[in-house]
Order: sequence, then structure tokens, then C-alpha cells
Amino acid sequence: MPRPRKQQISLDATPYYHCTSRCVRRAFLCGLDSLIGKNYEYRRQWVEDRILFLGEVFCIDVCAYAVMSNHHHVVLHINMAQAHNLSDLEVCERWHKLYKGTLLTQKFVKSEPLDEAQWLAVKEKLDHWRLELANISRWMWALNEPIARMVNAEDQCTGRFWTGFCSCKTCISNIHVGQRRFKSQALLDEKALAACMAYVDLNPIRAKMAKTPESSDHTSIKRRIENQETNNPQPLKLAEFVGNPREPMPQGLPFHLQDYVQLVDITGRAIREDKRGFIDNNLPPILERLNISSRKWLILTTQFESKFKSLVGCKEKLMLAAKALGLQRRPAYANCEAIFH
Repeated sequence: MPRPRKQQISLDATPYYHCTSRCVRRAFLCGLDSLIGKNYEYRRQWVEDRILFLGEVFCIDVCAYAVMSNHHHVVLHINMAQAHNLSDLEVCERWHKLYKGTLLTQKFVKSEPLDEAQWLAVKEKLDHWRLELANISRWMWALNEPIARMVNAEDQCTGRFWTGFCSCKTCISNIHVGQRRFKSQALLDEKALAACMAYVDLNPIRAKMAKTPESSDHTSIKRRIENQETNNPQPLKLAEFVGNPREPMPQGLPFHLQDYVQLVDITGRAIREDKRGFIDNNLPPILERLNISSRKWLILTTQFESKFKSLVGCKEKLMLAAKALGLQRRPAYANCEAIFH
């Protein structure tokens, strides 16, 4: 039986999470439908644009993403410090980019006078919205629901588009946000974070949809490479690389951008049927610092979802996270111990 989302996410364990949503219909709804010969490739751009838009609205940073033919991956960082530092006006303005809000919140944004009772009602809403802006379930809902509506309108049908998610008005009104299912994995340390980001960025290469990272359409790695080539090293709509600071899991990706791009490029070239288990000897410093062997790195970047469940990281971090989440069992403990040792 699925566990409630609030029991799967703990900021005490980690602010980094890998989330995935998949389509439910037999056709490749974001690619080529071989049954009718129609190409829906343009829908992948819908998803990518929405991901980048939400990265600016929410207090949740987009570390990596890949939009595939029938599913998408995102690696997210919950920036709770940013949420707490937003002013009431900033919270309201951000929320109104997503939803209409209420008549009172609209008056608040326009600086129209409010009496004490009205201000208390607005303040209660803003406190709730502040938390929602750092809520992964709300983020995934804000991503998937509009896409489902657009696709259903185009296909002239109703019902679910994403697994465990229905966009019809009845379900929307009766289902709580946490019940709109998507798969999530907690990334407990730097090794898990680096491996998962590379796993996500290399999805099109493993699926034989692209030959190189820079030609992998609708991925964060292509966006980072293109941005780097224009001498603007940090894409504004993606989480920033902050290098290699000494504090664990800092506010920002704890790697150098150049190291990460080089690592993904080398790994992408190594994922070949005739070269299984081989990685170029010119490894960038990122793997040396994380102390991950070439063999284990290839396993991580090709089998991340199949090898690990809801928690990913070294055994010490996994045990602490399992305790914080009240888990009786430690998911995929043997694999974490073997690969992250």
C-alpha cells in the first residue's frame, strides 16, 4: 500500500529528491504514436517549458530534468530558507502566477485597504501558500495537471494522463494533493545526488534517442551546455553549481559545472552495448572526490531506479533517514551498502 507523501519527504534527511511521472495510456503520448502515425513530439516542449517556469515560481530549485516520450524525470532541491525569507507580497505574487487566489489576496497585491478581519484572512492564506511553495507534491501537481488538461483537450477525451493522476473536475475536487501519485526518491548525500543527476541527464542516450549530451533534446544537460557555450555559465532557471565547498550539502549543487558536464559526456560515451563496463580513463575530479569506481558509476547511471527504492545514499545516511521517517525497514539497504560503501 502506498505511503502518504508526507511520510516519504523529510528535510531533516535531505532537501534533494528525484521525482518521476509516467503516462498511463498505451501510446507514446509525448512522441510518435505508431498506431495512428501522428507525432506528438511537440508536447515534450510543453513539459520542459512548464518545468522551467515552476523553477522560477516555487522555492524549489530544478537541479536536473529529462522529458522522455512517455515519462519525465526531475531532480529537485527544496529551498526552505528561500521560502521563509520571502515577504508576504512576494508569496502572494508568486502564487498568483499559478492561480487566481482570492478576492482579498487580489486586493492585497493591489495595495487596496483591508480591515483587520480581512488582513487576518489574507495572512492565513499567505502562511499556507508559503509552505505550498516549498511542497514537492504541490510542485508536481502544478506540473502535471495543466499538461494533462492540454493533452485531454487536444485528444478530445477525459481521464488520466499520468499514472495515479486524473485531471477531471470530479477527481480534482475530491483528491488531496498528496494522493496524486508520482514516484520519489530521497537523495541522501553527494554521491546519490551526482549519480541521480547524471542518470536523469543520460536518459535519452540510454533510450537511443540521442548520441551525445549536447544533442539530448529537452534535458537539463543540453540547456547547461548551450548556456556555457554562450559564456553565461549559470542558467537562471536551473539550480546553480557552487563548486566544492567544505560544508556538506550546501545551498547549491556541490560540484563544479565543468566537472559535471565532462563527467556526463564521458559516461554517455561509455553507455554502449559493445563497451559495457568501460569508462574513459580521463575521469574528471568529481568521481575521485566522491570515491566512486568506474564500475559502480556505470551501474549508478544506468540502473538508478531499479537498484534503489525511496532512499538513496550511504548506509549511515540511510539508517538516519529511515529513523527520521519512522520506517520499520531500510529500503534497498544491501544495494546502498554495496555501491555507496
